[in-house]
Amino acid sequence: MDFIQVSGICKYGETENDLVLKDISFSQQRLQRVAVAGETGSGKSTLLKIIAGLIQPDAGEVKFENQPVQGPAERLVPGHPGIAYLSQHFELPKFLRVEQVLEYANTLGAEEANAIYEVCQITHLLKRKTNQLSGGERQRIAFARLLITSPRLLLLDEPFSNLDMVHKNTLKAVIDDIHDRLGITCTLISHDPLDILPWADVIFLMKDGGIVQKGTPVKVYTSPVNEYAAGLLGKYTLIPPVNMEAWVKSLKLKPRRKNLFIRPENIKIVKKGKHNLTGRITDIYYFGGYNEVKVSVHDTSLLIRTDAEEFRVGAVIYLSLTADKISFI
Repeated sequence: MDFIQVSGICKYGETENDLVLKDISFSQQRLQRVAVAGETGSGKSTLLKIIAGLIQPDAGEVKFENQPVQGPAERLVPGHPGIAYLSQHFELPKFLRVEQVLEYANTLGAEEANAIYEVCQITHLLKRKTNQLSGGERQRIAFARLLITSPRLLLLDEPFSNLDMVHKNTLKAVIDDIHDRLGITCTLISHDPLDILPWADVIFLMKDGGIVQKGTPVKVYTSPVNEYAAGLLGKYTLIPPVNMEAWVKSLKLKPRRKNLFIRPENIKIVKKGKHNLTGRITDIYYFGGYNEVKVSVHDTSLLIRTDAEEFRVGAVIYLSLTADKISFI
């Protein structure tokens, strides 16, 4: 049995010609980690709110644990008791102590609640007032306030937005513990591929209210269906057919009418060889653990990721790319 079953969901905007969501269908299993990515306005937040029972769909149905999720038109108090939704614009009551905020929402015994506070890394914050918290601390308090209502599904809308790296990494650890230690299924929205690629079991890519691609992180990252999907998950280079002759010869490929798609880490800098491509470095960008090197090759600008540091702008280098590291879009 599917944990969540979304079937044919449609949602109109101000007119019937303005479709916010277009025939969305998918399923999610218990403890399966699902991430949703897409440009602003693609319908991500609306989809999560419909799953949570906070917005009424105009067509289609959501089932949670094989029971229909009722929307505001069918239920006096919007939302589902087994599903918790955290908006990126959440608010906490002002000037109350954290323990007071949590006490008002708590449905658990003291031992269970304290276990959740430990998972959310907020035990040391309970005596503070809400106006004395950082953004990351407020986010973790909001998590705890949802978790003490005993949800089985947690929907997170851009949970990492506006957080510095320290608080973002803390929150990622909290989300992992929510899944691993508390056994709560999570679905989240994020615009940053570094947030979702290492975490998700399945990624949905959305555009204009529809799902354009879904699959494992490896699949959607290495074999995007189009340039839009490619750009959502990281940097890339496209070699159009008109510029592909040297690449076809080097890689011993059959000529194609599609664009050759390459991620920066797929190209290797090697010693000069018979079938290697020759390029000239035009820029070098330092990222701490690695460099990104921009290289001009046969009128094409490539981006290469390498941990080597001895390169300089203007240097001639030799490149290798194996056929199993490429795809066409």
